[in-house]
Amino acid sequence: MLDLEAARTFALVVQNQSFSEAARRLGVSAPVISKQVARLEKALGARLLQRTTRRLGLTEAGTAFYAHCVRMLEEADAAERAVSRLHAAPRGHLRVSATVGFGSLRIAPLLPGFLARYPEVSVELVCDDRVVDLVEGGYDLALRLTAQPGDLLVARALTAVRQVLCAAPAYLERHGTPQRPEELADHNCLRYLRSDDAGDTRWAFVSEGRSLGVPVAGNFSTNNIDALRRAAMAGLGIILGSSYRLEPDIRAGRLVEILGTFLPEQDARIYAVYPSNRHLSPKTRVFIDYLVGALGDS
Repeated sequence: MLDLEAARTFALVVQNQSFSEAARRLGVSAPVISKQVARLEKALGARLLQRTTRRLGLTEAGTAFYAHCVRMLEEADAAERAVSRLHAAPRGHLRVSATVGFGSLRIAPLLPGFLARYPEVSVELVCDDRVVDLVEGGYDLALRLTAQPGDLLVARALTAVRQVLCAAPAYLERHGTPQRPEELADHNCLRYLRSDDAGDTRWAFVSEGRSLGVPVAGNFSTNNIDALRRAAMAGLGIILGSSYRLEPDIRAGRLVEILGTFLPEQDARIYAVYPSNRHLSPKTRVFIDYLVGALGDS
């Protein structure tokens, strides 16, 4: 088996073109360096260096071995760094992207506990409903609501998210409660405008085991889910949104859930995602673990 330290010594000799300089850098004597290189040559069965009184040169075998040696040492150093990161104390600034609703309602309340547990970590939570570029934006990770996180990202599921359909009691008293998804054509449906299209013009339901896309229309749409929620509570119309956003209002009686048996039990999940070409730092790893423990699969 190749002696990694001997290979490192050989590379240092080549880079400095000197046994004595390599010895000085390693804090040993030149004869120690010479013996290490000699043992390496014996193990490989080939002379690696040509020594003259004026210069130190590589043999053909030495040139070939040095090229492989550099790559091998780089990989060994990378492996050591990877292991060290696993055991290093989490520290540094953590930049996290999340949607406005999930970030403010579910993540922000968890941060005091996380920061108390990891006092050397600081968190910057950027809440935006747009899908951001993690690398260009300098984010360590993003929390995304999706059915498919994408092939270019490493994703870890945090929690399932259920969609709920609801309206204010006053609206239902005036206009009646729809009993089937098709009846939404006769109602004022408040639509959320996403950044990638004109808005939710079709809502997804399940009827008799089959997926059903129902066209909806209304006199109010917005890209702000809280504005949509407030309009629904004021009795303007029917709203479709995430359970974590609307269930507090349903429990308080401000909104009434409708057509619950026609909605998919689990539309999507919240994922913690980060670029696949990036090592997971200790601060990012413990943050994801903390969220998994706190959110579970609720």
